[in-house]
Amino acid sequence: MLGTHDLGLFIASGLLLNMTPGPDSLLIMARSATQGFRAGSAAALGIGAGTCVHVLAAALGLSALLSASAAAFTVVKLLGAAYLIYLGAGMLFKRRAAAAESGSPGSLQGMPPPTPLPLRRIFAQGFLTNVLNPKVGLFFLAFVPQFISADAPSKAAAFLFLGAIFNVNGMVWCHLLAWSSAAAGARARGQAWAQVLGRWLNRGIGALFLAFGVRLAVAEVG
Repeated sequence: MLGTHDLGLFIASGLLLNMTPGPDSLLIMARSATQGFRAGSAAALGIGAGTCVHVLAAALGLSALLSASAAAFTVVKLLGAAYLIYLGAGMLFKRRAAAAESGSPGSLQGMPPPTPLPLRRIFAQGFLTNVLNPKVGLFFLAFVPQFISADAPSKAAAFLFLGAIFNVNGMVWCHLLAWSSAAAGARARGQAWAQVLGRWLNRGIGALFLAFGVRLAVAEVG
């Protein structure tokens, strides 16, 4: 279809790749567990919008330009790394700061509940987390052409078609992840042990975001 081949293998591979843990999955889990399914869905839709940008850029050859230009790659990856570190630091230290301001540091009773973020801000977080990662664009440039026939009438159209399939599959998985995380968060919410676990889980996810940001900052073009 549209000059593509092995579509079943592409769908299966895409689903497995979408299930691989990374910053996108962690963001969805964190927002869903603390604010419910709608927040996780907003993060997922933001990630999907970022993926659309990468697919369009790769189809138009911009990702190839990014890969060929060390300076452009460095600028984008540093912006992405800085944003991941910013998100990670916010998740790692926000609850600790809230406890200190409450006058009862370390006390669960003294810790106010986290202020819910607006859905549009969560959407923006998902979008920026994805779109500022240049390795996502380079991934599409390396992975998708393997399923496009050499005699395809329009390689750009075939690329967009496969990219759309990949993104739809990704949205299905992301929303399943948001639903399961929201359900787990709802069952645990209000229990003392869950507050302790949630606090340390939030810090753990924040630390992982910091690690992802540092790893992206030192990534090479190749």
